Amino acid sequence: MTSPDREQLLILDRDGVINEDSVEYVKSLDEWVPIRGSIEAIARLSRAGYTIAVATNQSGLARGLFDEETLLAMHHRLFELVAEHGGTLDAIFYCPHGPEEGCDCRKPGIGLLRQIEESVALPLKDAAFVGDSLADLEAALAAGCRPTLVRTGKGEQTLATLRESRPDLLQSTDIYSSLEEFTRVLLGEHPGEIH
Repeated sequence: MTSPDREQLLILDRDGVINEDSVEYVKSLDEWVPIRGSIEAIARLSRAGYTIAVATNQSGLARGLFDEETLLAMHHRLFELVAEHGGTLDAIFYCPHGPEEGCDCRKPGIGLLRQIEESVALPLKDAAFVGDSLADLEAALAAGCRPTLVRTGKGEQTLATLRESRPDLLQSTDIYSSLEEFTRVLLGEHPGEIH
């Protein structure tokens, strides 16, 4: 297992990276279902010395599809599951606004990333930002992070878009099948290793 030379920040999107996504939004704790291997991956990254934060757009709040209490229950569950696997999730930041509200925190804006940088006191520069959408990758690039795409969630659709209309972004993006695969590669693990 390799660990960072110094304390290093990793940023993760939530829906489609950590948990299953839904075109109808993830609206309840019952609908919040972790992607296989994602919780264990976060715990392994944490144990390896990475500081891990989540940056997630949650416009379902603005749309009235769920309330903040429900969202916090999902995030509490995520914190709990990572802890049960021996890791620590350092922070979750979310944008509660709809796309028409013009906030700076909704990705591809970098407001959430700036909040994370301030909260954990680690630089965004060169931190990997793992996401499944074009907005994630654009936010990563704008903030000086390393754009990292997983094929889960909207990842395949995003990859097709990059190939079709954003070859510039495709060139600077690392691509993995899942958060689990990203973790194995980052930590120098072999595919057959069990943790």
